[in-house]
Amino acid sequence: MVKHWRPVVAALATVALVGACGSDPEPTEEQAVQPATTSCASSGELTMWERSGGNKQMVDLLVEAWNTKNPDCKVALTYIPHTEMVGKIAQGIASGEVPDLMGMDLIYAPQFEKAQQLVDLTDRIKSWPEIATASKGHMTVATYEDKLYGVPLYADVSALFYNKDLFTKAGLDPEKPPTSLTELKEYADKITALGGDVKGYYLPGNCAGCNIFTVGPLMWASGAKIEATAEGDEPLTGDGVKQVLQFARDMVKAGNVHEGDRAENGETFHLQFGTGKVGMMGTGNFNITLARQQNPNMKFGIGLLPGVTPNSSASFIGGDLVVVPRGSKRVADAVNFMKFLLSDEVQVEVYAKALNLTTRTDMVDNKYFQAEPLVQDVAKALDVGRTPYTLTFFEQINSPQGPWLQMLQKAYYTDESLDTIIADAKKAMKTVASQG
Repeated sequence: MVKHWRPVVAALATVALVGACGSDPEPTEEQAVQPATTSCASSGELTMWERSGGNKQMVDLLVEAWNTKNPDCKVALTYIPHTEMVGKIAQGIASGEVPDLMGMDLIYAPQFEKAQQLVDLTDRIKSWPEIATASKGHMTVATYEDKLYGVPLYADVSALFYNKDLFTKAGLDPEKPPTSLTELKEYADKITALGGDVKGYYLPGNCAGCNIFTVGPLMWASGAKIEATAEGDEPLTGDGVKQVLQFARDMVKAGNVHEGDRAENGETFHLQFGTGKVGMMGTGNFNITLARQQNPNMKFGIGLLPGVTPNSSASFIGGDLVVVPRGSKRVADAVNFMKFLLSDEVQVEVYAKALNLTTRTDMVDNKYFQAEPLVQDVAKALDVGRTPYTLTFFEQINSPQGPWLQMLQKAYYTDESLDTIIADAKKAMKTVASQG
């Protein structure tokens, strides 16, 4: 489930993407626009690809639910290694050997949309009432030049997890998480003062994706913009960039993070909160189950990731889209599968019942979440969430050698001028964007 923020070494080759571009063939009778339902448009097995390392448990449940309802057009699901997914999709489109539908790491969707590798679904889905409340982050990257190419398959969002036991020991109100960076620092100081191996905060030091997932929202909540969306666009704008870097530097200097955090490359990121030795940590909804499995007796709560101004907040929305690759012969069935995913029944009886986030914000008030307040708390992040939109996300942000992580490491662990650090990162990001 955590792979989407770990550094992804994927071949996003322009040649492979552009080489398959051309004029779309005339739609067949099956491809012609039909009113969407949650059932089969035609008979026969549907093929679907999904990346490994995502939320396999959730995807398996969704496919099982569809197959139970639609035995005449069951989905045959194949998992592709996440490091191979992008290249395999591009090759499949170029050769015409594509699945009928597929799950796609949402962050890479704009690149395929621009290259015309996905079927334009605008006329089929734009009028659905469910689209209005579908995850904003997902729908942002599912859109290119006002055309729609997919809907959410599943969602991961970042939020502030905090250890109520440590709050109580430190004299803090366990029902009131910090609502600003100033409070976050103050609370961390008090928790670290408990001594032993306890620290007030967790800051991953060698994981680009972990930081865009958890530190990026601190900047967004403080009014900053991070990535260059395209050539000529200015990255790292707004006072919030420097303010958050200073906040993080202060946390490190105050001893509020474990020394070992500096080496965190994403491999053990998801296991840190459940140790019980971290007071507060930006992490994802998946950590509810993981922390309970690791530390059943630990009491914890969830708040939103704050900014400089009190009660400001933001979140990174990650996860996957379900899309239709160019060349699919079963577009109508693929669209019906999307309608099925967004239906009230599936949102509640499949997503929520499994304690996974619903992908529609109007479905979070349901019986399963009411019985599990932590899921309802983390679902609030959907309303303040966003997803970066750029054709060069890996090169600017997710690469372990990229400018984003280099900037953060200098800010966290050196005394170099923050203005100089930011200026260098700006220049590098703009160069990457101009080559995209």
